[in-house]
Amino acid sequence: MIKVGVVGALGKMGKEVIKTILNEQDTQLVAAIDIHCEGEDISEIISGKKCGVLIDVDIENSIISKKPDVIIDFTQPDGIFNHVCTYIKHNIKSVIGTTGLTEEQIVQLREMSNKNNTACLIAPNFSTGAVLMMMFAKQAAKYFNNAEIIELHHNQKKDAPSGTAIKTAKLMAEVNPDLTCGNCRETELLQGARGAKSDSNIHIHSVRMPGYIASQEVLFGAPGQIFKIKHDTMDRSCYMAGVMLAVRHVYNNSEFIYGLDNIM
Repeated sequence: MIKVGVVGALGKMGKEVIKTILNEQDTQLVAAIDIHCEGEDISEIISGKKCGVLIDVDIENSIISKKPDVIIDFTQPDGIFNHVCTYIKHNIKSVIGTTGLTEEQIVQLREMSNKNNTACLIAPNFSTGAVLMMMFAKQAAKYFNNAEIIELHHNQKKDAPSGTAIKTAKLMAEVNPDLTCGNCRETELLQGARGAKSDSNIHIHSVRMPGYIASQEVLFGAPGQIFKIKHDTMDRSCYMAGVMLAVRHVYNNSEFIYGLDNIM
């Protein structure tokens, strides 16, 4: 039985994770951590039925006392680096769904994880469909010399571009050094009109709008044709298969992993 703690338990993703952990046959919820509702039963808040796991507000005290095998964290970009440092320090394996970490922070966490022999899996996206989209985009980038990415999220997402878009661009850049072949010299009449320029000069356009959860479209162009790869998230439950895949992987391994594609 995998003992699991969830940080950000009352967030939209946190609630979905809690329900999943309680329903899986090989996982046991031992800790629920959030800045709200200290001392209340997490399951009673979510489903009206008690499970006996009371909400903690202090991450470090909770993981020391509850001793989870794996922590799942879907919180905010401004605190996630310190959270992961805490998990690794206490040799708690972790699955991280919060985006916004810099490349330098990811390098530091990789070094800490490997030094402490403590597994950590960070993924910009846990939807298996979205990960397949990224993998297909990398394959397509071998055969096209022009590409751009449009990502669309709800208007409460704090970071832009999305981690998924950044990861997609990096995968495409691994197989093609320049995806703006033949473009004319451009002048932006309004700053940012062409989006952010990422790896291999791929332009990423971020849209924030109520009504969306998460969507991404990768556009490829060549003389006489346009090729599109698109993924839409309709409900946060689509992330749970990927979360559970990650939980089971880190439980049985000790390495640092960035991207769910590395274990699919």
